[in-house]
Amino acid sequence: MPATRKLVLTKAFEKSYRKFTGKNNLLIASIAKALLKLEQDAYDPSLRTHKLSGNLALYLACSCGYDCRIIFTIENDLDDPGKENIVLLDIGTHDDVY
Repeated sequence: MPATRKLVLTKAFEKSYRKFTGKNNLLIASIAKALLKLEQDAYDPSLRTHKLSGNLALYLACSCGYDCRIIFTIENDLDDPGKENIVLLDIGTHDDVY
C-alpha cells in the first residue's frame, strides 16, 4: 500500500498563492484541482511532475494549468513513518518560480 500523503503549505507558498491568484476564480479552481491530484498521486501524468536541476535540484515541480507551476518536495513525516508530506514551496508562472 502506498504511503499516504498530506499537503503542507509553507508561508512562502501561501504568500505566492495570494499574489499569483488574486481574485481569478478560474485559476483558483484549476490550482485546487491540481493540489487534490498532487495529494492523491504526485506523479499523475496530467500534472507533468518532474525533477528540477541547478539551484533547484532538490525540488520537484508540477503544472497546474497553462503557465502555472508548483514547486514542492516530498518528505517523510517525522511523527508518522508511514506517511509523507508534500511540502509546497512556491507557485507562479514558469518565469516566476524558476
